[in-house]
Amino acid sequence: MKLGFVGADHEVTGSCHYLEACGKQILIDCGMEQGKDIYVNQDIPVPINQIDYVLLTHAHIDHSGRLPLLYKNGFKGSIISTFATSDLCSIMLRDSAHIQEFEAEWRNRKARRAGSEEYVPLYTTEDALGAISLFHPCDYEQTIELSEGINIRFRDVGHLLGSASIEIWITENGISRKLVFSGDIGNINQPLIKDPQTTSSADYVIMESTYGDRLHKAPPDYAMELANVINRTLRRGGNLVIPAFAVGRTQEMLYFIREIKERKLVEFDFPVYVDSPLAIEATSIFNKNFQSCFDEEAMALIQSGISPIRFPNLHLAISSDESKAINFDSTPKVIISASGMCEAGRIKHHLKHNLWRPECTVLFVGYQAYGTLGRALTEGAEYVKLFGETIEVKAELAQLDGVSGHADKNGLLHWVEAFSPKPQMVFVVHGEDETCDHFAACLTDEHQIPACAPFSGALFDLATGEWIKEGLKIPVAAEKPAAKRKSDIYARLIEAGKRLMQVIYHNEGGANKDLAKFISQINSLCDKWDR
Repeated sequence: MKLGFVGADHEVTGSCHYLEACGKQILIDCGMEQGKDIYVNQDIPVPINQIDYVLLTHAHIDHSGRLPLLYKNGFKGSIISTFATSDLCSIMLRDSAHIQEFEAEWRNRKARRAGSEEYVPLYTTEDALGAISLFHPCDYEQTIELSEGINIRFRDVGHLLGSASIEIWITENGISRKLVFSGDIGNINQPLIKDPQTTSSADYVIMESTYGDRLHKAPPDYAMELANVINRTLRRGGNLVIPAFAVGRTQEMLYFIREIKERKLVEFDFPVYVDSPLAIEATSIFNKNFQSCFDEEAMALIQSGISPIRFPNLHLAISSDESKAINFDSTPKVIISASGMCEAGRIKHHLKHNLWRPECTVLFVGYQAYGTLGRALTEGAEYVKLFGETIEVKAELAQLDGVSGHADKNGLLHWVEAFSPKPQMVFVVHGEDETCDHFAACLTDEHQIPACAPFSGALFDLATGEWIKEGLKIPVAAEKPAAKRKSDIYARLIEAGKRLMQVIYHNEGGANKDLAKFISQINSLCDKWDR
């Protein structure tokens, strides 16, 4: 009866935990790391083909994104999740595979020109389909006998459609233990989905801490706040670009915009484009699972004949041509596109077309992990590189305060304090390095709940309550000196490019003959160095 820590230990993404009990090998989540990798993750402690089950808390890629790789490496067991999570993963894993394949194709075009080695994608669409075929969905509150001595139950934790905490009862060699994996605990009063449910008992709790050191601001009138941003942007003649996770955050934005139009908070009708095939498919899954997942307010709208997430002048861009056409339409508009941290997908094209325009606004409506493009922008980057082109950031950058799918520190404390009696230990995971330590100390010192924040590779004996192996705090290797020198040279090149732009601006109003000569010289330089 052992609990192992693999991923999202002192890091926010890449959730993965290992459970050995009653002769079964079980993973709880198998997520992909997103943003900068801080610590080295230890390997899953058993061969992949020996894993019997994966229990999946929810569909977000940082919890599910390595399932196709698991399949690729020999996993043929069962993936257990809620019905909504299974439905969402059927599109999200295919989309993730598509991104992997697209990136590989792009890298390999460059590699062939440079004579470099071929880049192999992490996994393919075939691998994603293989993983999807292994899903066995279940209802919330349904007790399932996984095997002799192991029972599980999923409880709505209000983070995402279908998201769950997972209760696990284990009896082995006459010893019984109950574990609860929190998954990602949701914020209260989110549109569409229910508030998180608490759980009353557990011996051991494995708990996320994303906002374990922060408090959300008092919730504003989200519709009014969003309407203010829309009004001032469209009055300038600009576009409002909203990077939004295709699943969850996009549907919330549609909910608020429907309310804005219903309350006439914006003085004129305006077009809204959802530019994400994944988000469009996800929206249909929201509609499919409303009975089990929607909250009372959303259900009341449905019962009165109103769709919570549809409204006039809503346009869905599915094909790449439809996506491209958005940026060639001069009509001021709202563009919602994935991904939420600006790391992949069509949002990068919209940033390329709008970031340099001072009349436009980019509105961030969710958490931006360290090392992501979204984080760089929210921290004030003046220039960003998109598709090999350096873009000056002139657009207004705004954030919709309080819109978060994660519980804040008080929400996390409310959830964990519902256990009575207190757990023997709370293992704090899924948070930034210092946040994990802060929240674990808060539980221990201020709330008298024993807690610790293990590192990847740690292994705990659930029967004896003792550590078998300590985790390893191994920072990801820094750049080698040669690579750093290369990076420094490249930084100088960027600065030279900025200087060239300033020189171009200084030549405004110059003689046509001189400007033509300048253009010719720049084009010759570009022809020589474009790779």
